[in-house]
Amino acid sequence: MSMYFVGIDISKYKHDCCILAAADQTVVSKFTIKNDKSGFEQLISTLHSLSNPENIKIGFESTAHYALNLELFLENANHSFMEINPLLIKEYKKSTSLRRTKTDSVDCESIARWLMTVEYKPHSKGFYHAYSLKSLTRLRDRLVRQRSFYLVKITNVLDHTFPEFKPFFHERLSKTALFLLENYGSAEKMARMNAASYEKLRSLSRGRFSPQQFLQLKELAANTVGINNSIFDVELNSLLTLYKSLVKEVGKLETEINKLIEEVHPHYMSIPGIGPISAAVIYSEYGDLSNFSTPAQMLAFAGIEPGINESGTESHGGRMVKHGSSQLRYVLINCCLPLIRFDMTFATYYAKKRAEGKPHRVAITHVAKKLVRVIYALERQGTDFNTQKLR
Repeated sequence: MSMYFVGIDISKYKHDCCILAAADQTVVSKFTIKNDKSGFEQLISTLHSLSNPENIKIGFESTAHYALNLELFLENANHSFMEINPLLIKEYKKSTSLRRTKTDSVDCESIARWLMTVEYKPHSKGFYHAYSLKSLTRLRDRLVRQRSFYLVKITNVLDHTFPEFKPFFHERLSKTALFLLENYGSAEKMARMNAASYEKLRSLSRGRFSPQQFLQLKELAANTVGINNSIFDVELNSLLTLYKSLVKEVGKLETEINKLIEEVHPHYMSIPGIGPISAAVIYSEYGDLSNFSTPAQMLAFAGIEPGINESGTESHGGRMVKHGSSQLRYVLINCCLPLIRFDMTFATYYAKKRAEGKPHRVAITHVAKKLVRVIYALERQGTDFNTQKLR
């Protein structure tokens, strides 16, 4: 039977579709559907009139959540589809025309024609976990950034009211420190703390907050150079409420993320330094690793491959391209920090790069590349991490 290629340009309220016949590469049909049930049914009806689902290849640009409902609808109708990096379509259009024409009708045809030139790699079935984890991990990342913002603001207030407070707690807002700020707030009140106050602190810290530390904190509070101002007290209380709320919400998200990633439990969770949250980010950002035929493709997807500058007789590598998911790149590189502490093979590899004269950040990037190659091998072989088998 005839083969057909379908390009769909995704937007918020409508989707533009172009169907090409593989035999003569001509446009069979161009039409627009609404982003609703009737529109989706119109698309499926049109596709069914052409051929069986296995003879129809569908592609559309990766557009965050706008395509999710269509993806689920296509999957339930037994149609495969391929998500495409928008950058690839942009570059393809540049290579086929010098005209700067951008319309939804042109875009959907470009997607269909690009689809004819590449290996078709359909999205994996049952992508619920990957999409759910991507939503949760990205939301968590935003909330963590907000939490850090409020932490800085709290520090700014303390710099005015009690600048000696955070250095006393080694620049950390521990449970004990937060309890003191919430229940006493100002240095003046902390200076008047009594034995009952200490008992609460000792209980909260499980005995780690000693009487000597308690007396030292009271002395610092009594002799602080900070300003006692009720406006700062109001500001501090407001910031602490927002900070605690974010801590609570991040905790809820992490509980859900841990539950979902445990259901999948990828083999790379066995690598030292990759915990549930990091594994969830890697899983959600990469998706189905069978879509990558080489580790180099995974490196390119994460944006940690080097750029190449070649001209005439000169050829040399450049800096990281930094395309792709910044969150994935950040997690992969951060996973390497405990990895070079707890695994001898990775530690040796890091030491080798440092001995070659590479700075810490460059050496860690090389370790991240090795980590990606290991992740690829573990998932392809269906086995857990074993340092004895590393080279």
